[in-house]
Amino acid sequence: MEIIKITQNRERYLPLLLLADEQYDMLLKYLHRGDMYAMHEGGAAVAVCIVTDEGGGAAEIKNLAVAPKYRRTGCGRRMVEFIKGVCRGTHSRLQVGTGDSPLTVPFYEACGFRRARVVKDFFTQNYDHPITEGGVLLRDMVYFELEL
Repeated sequence: MEIIKITQNRERYLPLLLLADEQYDMLLKYLHRGDMYAMHEGGAAVAVCIVTDEGGGAAEIKNLAVAPKYRRTGCGRRMVEFIKGVCRGTHSRLQVGTGDSPLTVPFYEACGFRRARVVKDFFTQNYDHPITEGGVLLRDMVYFELEL
């Protein structure tokens, strides 16, 4: 599998990106703002990530999606390791905001991230429908950070 930087036609990855952020207008807020990387196998995208510069030395993973067939195979972890490498030298820390879900929290913790802060009611105030993940109704955005 190879990871490549996507510099044009980002919209072709929307089906994959929408797995991680299911509301289109929220996704559009950062789709073209950061750098985008895609992992391919046999010409098909299996994972995608958008990372932005948030200032103050922080880079942020805004979207990390893995195709269902490739989940729990190491693709997500490999993408995070790749992003860490890309951000080292230009940023002092990497952060990610996610729902307080039993699916995503253990993943980011296993990748070395530590809980940093909470944005109360982020999902209920910014999404036009209830968001559930792993059987949990998401309300707050939980930010995790990793020193680079």
